[in-house]
Amino acid sequence: MSENAPSANDPQQPDAANAQRPPLPAQPAADAAANPQTSPGAYPTSAAPVNPYAAQAPYSPPRVPTYAEATAAYGASAYATAPQSTAPQSTAPDGAAPSAPADESATPEHEASTGKVGAGKIVGIMVAAALVGGAAGIGGAAAGASLFPQSQTVVTTSPQTVTVNNTESVNQTTAIADKVVPSVVTISASAGSSGGTGSGVILTEDGYVVTNTHVVTLDGETGDAQLSVTTSDGKVYAATIVGTDPTYDLAVIKLTDASGLTPIDFADSTKLNVGDPTVAVGAPLGLSNTVTTGIVSALNRSIQIASSAAPEGGDTQEDTPGQGESPFQFDFGQGQQQSATSSISIAVIQTDAAINPGNSGGALVDGEGKLIGVNVAIASTGSTNASSQAGSIGVGFSIPSNIVKRITDELIQNGEATHGLLGAGVRDAASQQGATVAGAYIAEVTGGGAASAAGLKKGDVVTSFNGFPITDATDLTAQVRALAGGSSAPLVYQRDGKSVSVDVTLGTLDD
Repeated sequence: MSENAPSANDPQQPDAANAQRPPLPAQPAADAAANPQTSPGAYPTSAAPVNPYAAQAPYSPPRVPTYAEATAAYGASAYATAPQSTAPQSTAPDGAAPSAPADESATPEHEASTGKVGAGKIVGIMVAAALVGGAAGIGGAAAGASLFPQSQTVVTTSPQTVTVNNTESVNQTTAIADKVVPSVVTISASAGSSGGTGSGVILTEDGYVVTNTHVVTLDGETGDAQLSVTTSDGKVYAATIVGTDPTYDLAVIKLTDASGLTPIDFADSTKLNVGDPTVAVGAPLGLSNTVTTGIVSALNRSIQIASSAAPEGGDTQEDTPGQGESPFQFDFGQGQQQSATSSISIAVIQTDAAINPGNSGGALVDGEGKLIGVNVAIASTGSTNASSQAGSIGVGFSIPSNIVKRITDELIQNGEATHGLLGAGVRDAASQQGATVAGAYIAEVTGGGAASAAGLKKGDVVTSFNGFPITDATDLTAQVRALAGGSSAPLVYQRDGKSVSVDVTLGTLDD
């Protein structure tokens, strides 16, 4: 309501019905003293009963009471007994009930005495039922429906659009959400008694969607999960898996008979700066169309994650003594994490935008609403056991958009993606006795591999690869895997205190 609009209860503003009626004559002094809330020429504003047909001197034609006056005078049945107005009737379509006048008496005290529930409370009950239904499933929806007559249907759904209550006070995040939410979907995967939820990002108008491998395979439990995808406007599609890439935990699915969808715009993830704004969009805990904000809190980060779907073989990476269990884990959405059989190393963008279980596969976008990453993992301060996994602690990770673009293009075209292979066993250089520089220590070189062909030897420490700084073994493995098999890239290593730069032509990892 505008700040200048008259209030329905403002005694200085007559209601629409009263505006057409002649003023009442001046009250006798005795009456005025008995009723100080009224003044000559003004209609009563108190809630005291009013008899609209009382004798008046001089004579004034009778008038139809307002709804509030009639209710105060006759009780809840006033409309059944009050004289009928000759005003034009509602033009509502046949079979539709005409709008009732505003009930100015719907105060808490009046509701308590009459047993009526005000419109505000009805809306409140509906909202509460929708929230409970969304969080608790069928039981919550049934509880909401039982609050109303059995003939009435209550539908509970997730938010379908970005809610803007005040168009004059929108901010940058509002605009970003309005642009990005239509490009993000909620994915439900099930196989037998197992199931979980995650998110996805629309790549094409006809229904190609990128998400995580651990979402569509229930962390490697099945390769044939039943997928149901819900778009931001509430449409539900069946979907099939086009291809999975367990090495970088990405997958592409195709929505059945989809058209007219809103693809995401891609940004160049190599242009990011620490401190750039970020917005994460997805379905944490199954709550579709959820938006959280933050910044890019670190770049050139790589993490190692336990995965049941991880491929075997390739370059060997030894655990650092004393390092213990990795604090990083997939952000499983309402599903059960499987016992990991291996691990993967991936390059990520670190953000403090809240990422929780169910955000997996959702979008991380920049200040222009363009995709800079696909959300994949969270950090935990406790056990990585699924039964005790933590929510967001302000450290979340997304796969950079440039890597996402390369892998999803290959999955759509070929059904699989390739990854680079260095042909070496690596360790953290800082953990080696007498270390003077951080990097990836070459522990062994595979004969005939890419490292051997480039002249690398045992004892060399790789400090840069493809323009990215290398601080440990995980960094090197992640950056090598980010490139397609057969790619060439510059590599910098140290040997005997000297820095050497070479070009390496990678082999191809066998999945």
